[in-house]
Amino acid sequence: MFVGAYLYAVNDERPDLAAMMIPLGRTLMAAEEPVLAAHGVSMWAYAVLHSLDERPVRNQSALAQAIGADKTRIIGVLDRLQERGLIRREPDPADRRAHLLSLTPEGRRVRDAIRAGIQERENRLLQRLPETDRQAFLRALQTLYAIPREEILGDSDD
Repeated sequence: MFVGAYLYAVNDERPDLAAMMIPLGRTLMAAEEPVLAAHGVSMWAYAVLHSLDERPVRNQSALAQAIGADKTRIIGVLDRLQERGLIRREPDPADRRAHLLSLTPEGRRVRDAIRAGIQERENRLLQRLPETDRQAFLRALQTLYAIPREEILGDSDD
C-alpha cells in the first residue's frame, strides 16, 4: 500500500477508482458483519430495510432490482423479515399478483440501530482524515452516488 502511495506521488498517476473502492468496500462490508449479526440480520435483509426507507412502498420485483438482488432469491429474505415483524407484505390492490412492501415500526427501529452501529464503525475510519478532508470526501462521495448508473455507463465522448 505504501509503495502504491509512493508511486502515485512520484508519477502523478492513480489507480482506477474501482481498484481503490472495491477493496475498501469489501473491507467496510466485513466491518458491518458484526453489527448485522448482533441484530440477526443478513446484508441482504439490511439492504431491504434500507431500501424500503428510501421508498416506503414498492413491489418485490422493483425492490429486488433496486438492491441488485435476484427476485427469486429475495423472497426468502422477505419471508424472514416478515416473520420477525420488520416488514409488511400486502397484496397490491392494483395487481393482486404483486405485493406492496413497507417497514413496520420495529423494522424502522432495527434499521436505525444497524445504521447507527455501522456509522459508528465508519466514523472510526473517517477520523483518520482531517475534518476538512472528511467533509469534502463525504460530499464528493454523495455527489458521485447520486449520479444515475446509466449516466456513468454512457458514452464518455459527449
